[in-house]
Amino acid sequence: MHRQNLTLLTDLYEITMLQGYFKTGKQDVVIFDAFYRSNPCGGGYAICAGLKQIIDYIQNLRFSDEDIAYLKSLGIFEADFLEYLKTFRFTGDLYAIPEGTVIFPGEPLIKVIAPIMEAQFIETAVLNLLNHQSLIATKAARICHAAKGDSVVEYGLRRAQGPDSGVYGARAAIIGGCVGTSNVLAGQMFDLPISGTHAHSWIMSFPDEYTAFQSYAKLYPSACILLVDTYDTFDSGIPNAIRIFTEMRDNGIPLTNYGIRMDSGDLAYLSKKARLMLDDAGFPDAVISASNDLDEHLIQSLKIQGAKITSWGVGTHLITAKDTPAFGGVYKLAAIQNENGDFLPKIKLSENTEKVTNPGNKTVYRIYDRETGKIRADYICLAEESFDTEAELLLFDPNEPWKKTRLPGGSYHMRNLLLPIFQNGACVYASPNVMEIQAVCAKEKETLWDEAKRFVNPAIVYVDLSDRLYRLKRSLLCEMSHI
Repeated sequence: MHRQNLTLLTDLYEITMLQGYFKTGKQDVVIFDAFYRSNPCGGGYAICAGLKQIIDYIQNLRFSDEDIAYLKSLGIFEADFLEYLKTFRFTGDLYAIPEGTVIFPGEPLIKVIAPIMEAQFIETAVLNLLNHQSLIATKAARICHAAKGDSVVEYGLRRAQGPDSGVYGARAAIIGGCVGTSNVLAGQMFDLPISGTHAHSWIMSFPDEYTAFQSYAKLYPSACILLVDTYDTFDSGIPNAIRIFTEMRDNGIPLTNYGIRMDSGDLAYLSKKARLMLDDAGFPDAVISASNDLDEHLIQSLKIQGAKITSWGVGTHLITAKDTPAFGGVYKLAAIQNENGDFLPKIKLSENTEKVTNPGNKTVYRIYDRETGKIRADYICLAEESFDTEAELLLFDPNEPWKKTRLPGGSYHMRNLLLPIFQNGACVYASPNVMEIQAVCAKEKETLWDEAKRFVNPAIVYVDLSDRLYRLKRSLLCEMSHI
């Protein structure tokens, strides 16, 4: 996980194609787009994450002597190609949508402009890093939306699919809106807030529950969240917790971050009765925290039932994105530069309409309603196109072009989403820290209409093509149909 050289974190065919390009002398400059085809979890949006790790990967991209020795041992790579790999570096340009940004299917999240060997080779690692963190950030955003302002803490390390998933998943969860993580290594690596209480085993290791609570309160008086369901929540756990809080108050110990946690049972019923017991005892500001296989749907249901939970610890369903375990990002060739320096558009056909790619050198604009600040649509266009927001703009569905929307001039504004990250192989972008990205993400989510945040049948935010790009795509489709 701390290994900086992840060059061999790739599929074999990336290296066999690299040798093929080398042996045939292909040095074309090309454009690849990374995008995804459908929102995870049946949602109306996703959250972009993982760019910082992509930057680190590209900056450290080099074949070590050990890497080359291993490739030689496979018996499928020739000596001159292996010699070439000793100086292999990324020298191209890369554009990306910043982390924390709300994103939608079909639009380029990353655009790579580089010699074909370089652009092709980075495909696998770029998708690996982009797909995982974008998935977890999206899941976290959905869970935090369900919590309606309550704090959500990521508790998933023990259920994550390995150390990397746990660490980078925690990073992505914070981007999506979680206030903290239980993962200490992630806290150290990314300067994240870390949080935790204690286990049932702490209670069971003492002669009785009261003594266990008392010992914990002495150790952590400013972070005294007591787990109350080891034996009996109402007859033992909460009364003992109240006894501890009363003693702390009587002894002049400030009651700052204190309360109870429940990890089992009917959380709606338990939390409502717990709230009454705590309030009657004079502790109306005591936290009621809950865990136990929570996800956005269960949290939403508990909120509807009037649960009095104020903090949610979410583990398995968040760190694994259990209902949608893969993001589905892809990486496709969009253009090849000719001898005059012009990019010739390329298109991939498919019997599935959603798999037909958008050709050419493109960028993405986000169109906002000027009055509300909400997203009207995203707009994929050719990179050289420019727009006057005081002029009328026609939007139409690229798959069903008879569906049109006209935006009057002055009623909208536009923002180019793709920012330069690498230029001529040098990084020109300063990555924000994770908490800064979380703040960006919070603002981004506010630009979504409430209808797009629904968990069931969310409203679609359209990703439209400019007229020029649409006509280019149609001409290539007609041309390809005669091959």
